[in-house]
Amino acid sequence: MGYVLAKNTTVACVDPTGAGPRLYFQRVPEGKFVKNRVHLDVRVGTGLVGAERLAALEAECARLLPLGATRGQLLLADDENESCLNMQDIEGNEFCLD
Repeated sequence: MGYVLAKNTTVACVDPTGAGPRLYFQRVPEGKFVKNRVHLDVRVGTGLVGAERLAALEAECARLLPLGATRGQLLLADDENESCLNMQDIEGNEFCLD
Protein backbone atom coordinates (compact mmCIF):
# COMPACT_ATOMS: atom_id res chain seq x y z
CA MET A 1 0.00 0.00 0.00
CA GLY A 2 1.34 3.45 -0.90
CA TYR A 3 0.72 6.82 0.60
CA VAL A 4 0.86 10.25 -1.02
CA LEU A 5 1.68 13.15 1.29
CA ALA A 6 -0.21 16.33 0.60
CA LYS A 7 1.31 19.64 1.68
CA ASN A 8 1.71 19.93 5.49
CA THR A 9 0.45 16.42 6.25
CA THR A 10 1.77 13.45 8.15
CA VAL A 11 1.33 9.70 7.77
CA ALA A 12 2.26 6.87 10.13
CA CYS A 13 2.61 3.22 9.14
CA VAL A 14 1.94 1.01 12.14
CA ASP A 15 2.27 -2.75 12.59
CA PRO A 16 -1.31 -3.81 13.48
CA THR A 17 0.04 -6.40 15.92
CA GLY A 18 2.06 -3.77 17.77
CA ALA A 19 5.22 -5.89 17.53
CA GLY A 20 6.99 -3.99 14.77
CA PRO A 21 8.22 -0.40 14.60
CA ARG A 22 6.12 2.58 13.62
CA LEU A 23 7.26 4.56 10.56
CA TYR A 24 6.20 8.21 10.68
CA PHE A 25 6.41 10.43 7.60
CA GLN A 26 5.98 14.18 7.59
CA ARG A 27 6.56 16.89 5.03
CA VAL A 28 8.97 19.64 6.09
CA PRO A 29 8.99 23.20 4.72
CA GLU A 30 12.68 23.45 3.88
CA GLY A 31 14.26 22.05 0.75
CA LYS A 32 17.12 19.55 0.63
CA PHE A 33 20.41 21.32 1.33
CA VAL A 34 22.30 19.37 3.96
CA LYS A 35 19.70 17.30 5.80
CA ASN A 36 18.88 13.77 4.73
CA ARG A 37 15.53 13.34 3.00
CA VAL A 38 14.32 10.67 5.42
CA HIS A 39 14.51 11.33 9.14
CA LEU A 40 13.71 8.39 11.38
CA ASP A 41 12.32 8.73 14.90
CA VAL A 42 13.37 5.59 16.77
CA ARG A 43 10.92 4.83 19.57
CA VAL A 44 12.69 3.92 22.79
CA GLY A 45 10.54 5.68 25.37
CA THR A 46 7.01 4.60 24.42
CA GLY A 47 4.64 5.37 27.28
CA LEU A 48 7.40 6.88 29.42
CA VAL A 49 7.43 10.48 30.66
CA GLY A 50 9.72 12.68 32.71
CA ALA A 51 12.85 11.18 34.25
CA GLU A 52 11.97 7.64 33.09
CA ARG A 53 11.77 8.78 29.47
CA LEU A 54 15.05 10.70 29.72
CA ALA A 55 16.75 7.63 31.22
CA ALA A 56 15.51 5.46 28.31
CA LEU A 57 16.76 8.00 25.75
CA GLU A 58 20.16 8.25 27.45
CA ALA A 59 20.50 4.45 27.71
CA GLU A 60 19.82 3.99 24.00
CA CYS A 61 22.19 6.85 23.16
CA ALA A 62 24.92 5.17 25.23
CA ARG A 63 24.33 1.92 23.30
CA LEU A 64 24.55 3.65 19.91
CA LEU A 65 27.64 5.83 20.50
CA PRO A 66 30.16 2.93 20.35
CA LEU A 67 28.47 1.83 17.09
CA GLY A 68 29.39 5.13 15.43
CA ALA A 69 26.39 7.35 16.18
CA THR A 70 26.88 10.96 17.23
CA ARG A 71 24.85 12.61 19.96
CA GLY A 72 22.96 15.78 19.06
CA GLN A 73 20.67 18.07 20.98
CA LEU A 74 18.35 16.86 23.74
CA LEU A 75 14.95 18.45 23.24
CA LEU A 76 13.08 18.55 26.54
CA ALA A 77 9.32 18.04 26.82
CA ASP A 78 7.04 21.02 26.28
CA ASP A 79 3.26 21.52 26.19
CA GLU A 80 2.92 19.52 22.94
CA ASN A 81 5.81 17.02 22.72
CA GLU A 82 7.66 14.59 24.92
CA SER A 83 11.44 14.74 25.18
CA CYS A 84 13.53 13.41 22.31
CA LEU A 85 17.24 13.22 21.51
CA ASN A 86 18.65 14.20 18.11
CA MET A 87 21.37 11.87 16.80
CA GLN A 88 23.33 11.21 13.61
CA ASP A 89 24.31 7.85 12.18
CA ILE A 90 27.83 7.04 11.06
CA GLU A 91 27.18 8.72 7.66
CA GLY A 92 25.75 11.88 9.21
CA ASN A 93 22.08 11.11 8.59
CA GLU A 94 19.89 12.58 11.31
CA PHE A 95 17.47 10.58 13.43
CA CYS A 96 15.77 11.06 16.76
CA LEU A 97 15.49 8.84 19.78
CA ASP A 98 11.86 9.32 20.68
